[in-house]
Amino acid sequence: MLTQIADGVFVSESEFLQSNSVVVRGRDGVLVVDPGLTDDEMTQLADDIRGMGQRIVAGFATHPDWDHVLWHPALGDAPRYGTALCAATMAELLAQPDWPAQVAAGLPPEYADQIPLELFGAITALPRGAERIPWEGPAIRIIEHRAHARGHAALLVEEGGVLIAGDMLSDILMPFVDVDADQPLEDYLAALGLFEEVAEKVGAVVPGHGSVASGDRLRGRIAQDRAYVEALRAGDLPVDARVGEAAPVPWLADMPRWQLQRLAERADRPPQDHAGS
Repeated sequence: MLTQIADGVFVSESEFLQSNSVVVRGRDGVLVVDPGLTDDEMTQLADDIRGMGQRIVAGFATHPDWDHVLWHPALGDAPRYGTALCAATMAELLAQPDWPAQVAAGLPPEYADQIPLELFGAITALPRGAERIPWEGPAIRIIEHRAHARGHAALLVEEGGVLIAGDMLSDILMPFVDVDADQPLEDYLAALGLFEEVAEKVGAVVPGHGSVASGDRLRGRIAQDRAYVEALRAGDLPVDARVGEAAPVPWLADMPRWQLQRLAERADRPPQDHAGS
């Protein structure tokens, strides 16, 4: 069910990893950000939007991870925007004949048969460097960065002061640095710096997974993520409540060890040429 967190901004939480879908009310309809996750959940989301007397006029995918580029026929055929790099990343995947098998291999087994893929990844690219969502609604600033995934962007709903953070600033998931990037740790720290620059304007923070937080907790989440990434940069295991024996997501408890191993391995590789990035 949709929960209002600010004027004109609503959140719906999935059972899977507390995944958050965000709905922003505009002049002629709503923008839906990262809808998910199962067939039933997206159908319910569409029903809830209609129950508000609204129609969906646009969508947005914060980044090209599978759980952020889903869609459902019940949500209609409004354009689904993403950064130019997000859209290009999805186009590269969808051009491969075996993309359904590639995606299916990464789905959580307990939900795999409930996740619709027929409209998967059809992202409309915004112009490179776009700074605003093109729609008739409150001004929404695009904060594009290179942390976590190619083409990642957070959204700042300026009138409501809501930061939609994508897969960052979570209270249940540790930072997932993109270990295949040329500068994964520096990219992540740079993105946290962008969030600090807008912190005074934020009244609520919506992570891709986890609990919505009030704006006065934003700096604390930034600091927690920064400490984690700086520990990785020092070659140390992070001391963090989101990992270890008390991890809220047990199967990710050992993620820091894997990250340290991958970062050490990539340190011995020459830089990769990510065309267009």
